[in-house]
Amino acid sequence: MLSQNCEVLLSGTGGQGLILAGQILAEAVVRDGKNVVQTQSYGPEARGGASRAEVIISNGEIDYPLVTRPDVLLAMSAEALKKFVGKLGENSILMVDSTHIKEIPATTARIYKIPCSSIARETLGKEMVANVVALGALAAATGVVTKESLISALMSHIPRGTEVLNQKALDIGWNSACQPAA
Repeated sequence: MLSQNCEVLLSGTGGQGLILAGQILAEAVVRDGKNVVQTQSYGPEARGGASRAEVIISNGEIDYPLVTRPDVLLAMSAEALKKFVGKLGENSILMVDSTHIKEIPATTARIYKIPCSSIARETLGKEMVANVVALGALAAATGVVTKESLISALMSHIPRGTEVLNQKALDIGWNSACQPAA
């Protein structure tokens, strides 16, 4: 998927772990030997307010640190989708947490509907790893990082004792991104 630059926007609400997901993705990109810039923003409410992480990946130099036209948009809330879907280009990838997003506005992006929060809650027993499910799905769908680098970066950011849970979350997310939704 990566030609020269790839702009990734992870968006949702505070408390969903999207800032951490952006940091993990950026570290995985570095482990793969590519250049990366990662920025983050969240509303003043923190938990429950707007939250986003931006990751720009490049084989060359990165001349501007902010996402202007996302190649990949991960939306974990309906509000985030509504806010950012209009920025997608024709060949972009849109990944939504279908647990929280039921309607998707018209777009030319390739759409992946993955029930990240439901998978985390029902399959793994911890909704707090929905961000890791989403990160695994995003990486598998886009090919922006190798699975090995993503696992390594993930393990360096999570609390001790949660390795098995997070590895399962990443694997389930990775496997769930095999087919884009119609």
